[in-house]
Amino acid sequence: MIALLSEQGFDGFIEEDVMLIAFIPETRFSQKDFERILEKFSILAYSKTSIENINWNQKWEEEFDPVVVDDFAGIRAHFHKPLKNVRYEIIITPKMSFGTGHHATTYMMIQLMKELEFKGKIVMDFGTGTGLLAILAEKMGASVITAIDKDEWSITNAVENCEKNNCSLVTLEQTDKITQSGKYDIILANINLNVILANMPAIALACQDTATILFSGFLNTDEEAIMKAASRCGLRKKALLRKKDWIALICEK
Repeated sequence: MIALLSEQGFDGFIEEDVMLIAFIPETRFSQKDFERILEKFSILAYSKTSIENINWNQKWEEEFDPVVVDDFAGIRAHFHKPLKNVRYEIIITPKMSFGTGHHATTYMMIQLMKELEFKGKIVMDFGTGTGLLAILAEKMGASVITAIDKDEWSITNAVENCEKNNCSLVTLEQTDKITQSGKYDIILANINLNVILANMPAIALACQDTATILFSGFLNTDEEAIMKAASRCGLRKKALLRKKDWIALICEK
């Protein structure tokens, strides 16, 4: 549902036990397109509300708690107290961008990064959002990090977050395509199913031989589609994580 709504212009989501709250600017909402998505689900009820223009940064500050991934990485906002007993501490102000560690996919990507050697590596963060994974890659010792995202506000936000974390090795670019071939040792791709499938050939071409690729942003039910696309491009599965309904995996070229 999140993936389908994202394609229609929804850009904010809150997952609850039996409900999904999705946000879209009124000027971009199409009732016809929305109902076409609903037809794909057999049992579904919804309500629609126009919300007032409030101070979302203040609301976020009231509700955002730090995230700790094992004893490996801790993600907090600037107004939180410093985190103890974590190897890497990252300060993130997400604004409209995705990536605070709260979502299962980002959390699992960090868990998978823990198992890799980043020192001296050339890294691509495809769909960087807040810049969280790129920042973590630099803190883990990567020598060159390229982080791309199609949304201007994500790049602006990622620049701010890199500055907060004293990161100087991350190059940020507003684009939705990987154009360089045979360059990267590690590629991080936490986006969604359709974007990953559409870009799988480009991802594979951008890898050096024996490169490692981390994928997430898709559901358990998407595993077969992802693995078929990866296999066709010469990538093989090395490890897989599951959290709630979501999957993250490591592939090698």
